[in-house]
Amino acid sequence: MKPEEYVFAKLALDSSKVIAFPTETVMGLGVYFDDFIAYQNLNAIKNRPEDKPYTMMVADRDDIEKYAFIDDRAKKIIHSLMPGEVTLLLKAKNNVPSYVTHGTGIIGIRIPNLDDLRGFLRAIGRPLLVPSANKSGEKPAMSSSEVKKIFTDELGYVFDGEANSGRPSTIIDLSGDEVKIIREGNVSLETVLNIIK
Repeated sequence: MKPEEYVFAKLALDSSKVIAFPTETVMGLGVYFDDFIAYQNLNAIKNRPEDKPYTMMVADRDDIEKYAFIDDRAKKIIHSLMPGEVTLLLKAKNNVPSYVTHGTGIIGIRIPNLDDLRGFLRAIGRPLLVPSANKSGEKPAMSSSEVKKIFTDELGYVFDGEANSGRPSTIIDLSGDEVKIIREGNVSLETVLNIIK
């Protein structure tokens, strides 16, 4: 991701279009978190069921508290594991639209462990909703060329490049009293519990 590309990607986002880019796990799709038309476009492109929420991607640790309530457990995990291959499920603040949380009041938030992707997020100044780049039920794309084959002309902009691990992030549920791992990636429950202790 080069800074000179940011302007083209931002133009696409400003027009409620979906963009694609490499992450450290798989290729991701992205739209502004608070753009309902873009959200609908994302659902249509992915053929995604309406009952499955998207993760919010932010640039920095300080951004998390702008959109979600964090307790001591969350602070420890954020400090130890983020940026990184983890997604935290947290209670959302009122500035997160209800369609993003599907009325649950819970948002998944992630900080990518790629400097250029975080630089892009800072440049656009708004979090993105970021699912993996695939049609619902299919395998995520691992490169920009795969993304272009899957989505042809449906996307507003595609950053060239390849994703790194192929393994989705670990999803840690901190929205209730008990800490739960919803999906295990490269970070285990044991690691998470040790950090909290």
